[in-house]
Amino acid sequence: MQVNMHEAKSRLSQLIEAAKKGEEVIIARDNEPMVRLVPIHKGKFRMGGLEHLAGTVPDFLEPMSEEDLRAWEGRD
Repeated sequence: MQVNMHEAKSRLSQLIEAAKKGEEVIIARDNEPMVRLVPIHKGKFRMGGLEHLAGTVPDFLEPMSEEDLRAWEGRD
């Protein structure tokens, strides 16, 4: 489908839904095609997907307890 700019402004949400369903949506100015609306396909990869396996990460800027410091320095 091809629509002019004015119509696209007033029907943008409908045009987006049409593009998401696979319909070709072209926006034109003075009957000259300018842009094509296409959906963005999300991949299955997601950042942080394994956080349940990592456990907690220590805060390296936090001072160590005296007991941990002695163990670190080998002064048990």
